[in-house]
Amino acid sequence: MKISEAWLREWVSPELTTQELADQITMAGLEVDAIEPLSGKLTGVVIGEILSVEQHPDADKLRVCQVAGNGVDMTQVVCGAPNARVGIKIPFATVGAVLPGDFKIKKAKLRGVESFGMLCGQTELELGDDDSGLWELPTDAPVGEDINQYLQLNDTCIDVDLTPNRSDCLSVKGVARDVGVLNRLPVKSPEIAPVASTIDETFPVSLEATEMCPKYVGRVIRNVDRSKPTPLWMQERLRRSGLHSKDLIVDVTNYVLLELGQPMHAFDLDKLRGGIHVRTASAGEKIHLLNDQEVALNDDTLVIADEQSALAIAGVMGGSASAVNDSTQHILLESAFFAPVAIAGRARSYGLHTDSSHRFERGVDHALQEQAIERATQLIVEVAGGDIGPVSVTQAEHQLLASRTVTLRRQRIESGLGFAIDDEETLDILSRLGLEKLSDTDEGWTFSVPSYRFDIDIEADLLEELARIYGYNRLPTTSLMMEVTLPKNAENVQSLKAIQQHLLARDYQEAVCYSFVDPEKQELFSPKITPIALKNPISADMAVMRTSLWPGLVQALHHNISRQQSRVRLFESGLRFMPVDGTVEGLQQQPVIAGLLYGNRNDESWNSGDDKVDFYDLKGDIESLLSTTGQLHDFTFVASEHPALHPGQTASLMYNDKTVGVLGALHPQVQKQLGIAGNVFLFEIMQDAITSVQLPSFTPISRYPEVRRDLSVIVDQDITVSDIQIGIRKAAGEELVKLKVFDVYIGKGIDSHRKSVALGLTFQHLSRTLTDEEINSAVDRVIDVLKHDFSAELR
Repeated sequence: MKISEAWLREWVSPELTTQELADQITMAGLEVDAIEPLSGKLTGVVIGEILSVEQHPDADKLRVCQVAGNGVDMTQVVCGAPNARVGIKIPFATVGAVLPGDFKIKKAKLRGVESFGMLCGQTELELGDDDSGLWELPTDAPVGEDINQYLQLNDTCIDVDLTPNRSDCLSVKGVARDVGVLNRLPVKSPEIAPVASTIDETFPVSLEATEMCPKYVGRVIRNVDRSKPTPLWMQERLRRSGLHSKDLIVDVTNYVLLELGQPMHAFDLDKLRGGIHVRTASAGEKIHLLNDQEVALNDDTLVIADEQSALAIAGVMGGSASAVNDSTQHILLESAFFAPVAIAGRARSYGLHTDSSHRFERGVDHALQEQAIERATQLIVEVAGGDIGPVSVTQAEHQLLASRTVTLRRQRIESGLGFAIDDEETLDILSRLGLEKLSDTDEGWTFSVPSYRFDIDIEADLLEELARIYGYNRLPTTSLMMEVTLPKNAENVQSLKAIQQHLLARDYQEAVCYSFVDPEKQELFSPKITPIALKNPISADMAVMRTSLWPGLVQALHHNISRQQSRVRLFESGLRFMPVDGTVEGLQQQPVIAGLLYGNRNDESWNSGDDKVDFYDLKGDIESLLSTTGQLHDFTFVASEHPALHPGQTASLMYNDKTVGVLGALHPQVQKQLGIAGNVFLFEIMQDAITSVQLPSFTPISRYPEVRRDLSVIVDQDITVSDIQIGIRKAAGEELVKLKVFDVYIGKGIDSHRKSVALGLTFQHLSRTLTDEEINSAVDRVIDVLKHDFSAELR
């Protein structure tokens, strides 16, 4: 919100520089984003009056003007503005003047005629956007006076960025109130006396949605002289606050909004039919707004309507059908209170954001409407006259915000702020903030909260007020003291952080993806699962809750590939959301860890090739991760199928005969649909399967020699090596300490349906040397199992 410093200082003027004032209110919670001077460098510009105008002898579009205002009777200036005429008063840049942009005015000769200065429009002075011609000043502007003095251009615009809870400061009055409290100064508000009515006319109002609009104040003003322009001082204050001047009626309503914080609206009385009805819209009901936008209304939108149609979206924007224009003579002023929940989100649902909706969404004082309508009446009548009707108040008192009370305990001040504030200073600060003390006990005080402070509800809010007014920079610095008890960490559980660190050590990078994913991509990975759909998705490609972490990871992969990353290793830990019976109530949130591999096996280097990753790279990374649990041999990989994975390169991870994960290569069809060139390998494992670890135990190192025997057997190709290893371990007994597969061969000399597997068996005893008979017996048992269970042949 932009406010003029000069305007603010009319209300309260502390002995502070502009920067000191900005720093002070920033420290009090009203953050100042920018301090900007009102105008650029501007010297030598005075108020001039055109005394005569003659056509230029050699140019159809130029005129030779005689201008008063330079300290001499007349000064000749050549001007090309279409509105240059006798009698108007305009900004006159004399010879030697400097305009914004360091543009210096010099004596010149235009088509043979001398010109001693320049007559200016708003854009040349950078004081407005009207570039249609000369800036016509009021007829009472004093000729010869410096334009800086006349327009009070020695001013600064202060841009205040307010948090949503401080709606009470969305006006000059609100900011001045805080500045007055901070500096212990009285606030001098303009005198707003009730304007006596001269006619008895009122306009009927019906509140049909009292919970959304419990109060509506209106006033009829007839015979407004629309020929009267908005006073220059008001135009300037609007401009310095970022608003353009339109016409007197609209400017007054905008001025009251900026000054007091109460949004207002003016209807053309002759365009209203029957009476005002404050109601909710019918679904699909249409309205043409002041910004020329036609919208179809939702049935939860509050509207101001007459007997025939909707006239305005309440608290957001008026409609063009009832808008005031140059021919309007009779108006109905509106000043209402709309509940914040009735306005919140409505403007955005139609792609709108207005000064009115910005305030009503955050909360407007429900005691302000009468004062605002009196102020608007006062300003209109002073300029344009009119016949004034009485103020009409229609309200449902039971729906208005009830008065609130908050209790503050003395000991809570010290515990909350870290030091005690004197009772006298506490009461002084809170009373200056507008809180009224209702009771005083040994424990503390009870205060009533003013209606304009929506943000004060509980004791902590009063502590915040004390801190910001007392001064955050005055609060003492103390070292925090607390009793620290170290938590018990179970040794049979490893943290998620340890798992993440292990993957980082394996050259993976952690990704953090959204829990909401594209329904089409989700279906590619889990076609048999119907995900939970969001009622109000952020966008169409974030419309369902993920049932796997893979869609987000693959999207991250695509993002990296698009940025010339040829080697990608990603993992993510998070929740997947598995529906039960398709209902939210049965939703299971399962913690999992997932990852992917893509591209070259090794980083580019002089001593490494450009081999691509394959299934066994992924399997090796997972085995490395499983080894951190101390239970690697309790996990098994079983060939399986998954709709998103390659049929021949997919495995389920089993633990105690339960599936705890899946891994494999991305299905070629899915890969093609996603537009990814190159194989992608994925895994997803339940977190609880790898966070539980086996407690380490001491095992002495044998001092006796180990013996290795190698076996090469031929088995069917569909027999997995893991099954062979399980069978060997059971048959060999406890003396088998190592089992390695060191070769797998398929090809010439072997049946096309079979393969050769070479295994290394290492035997060792803890307390003695094994004999050949014991080793041969164990090897024989292994061979028998291989022949019997796997139809193996020794090679």
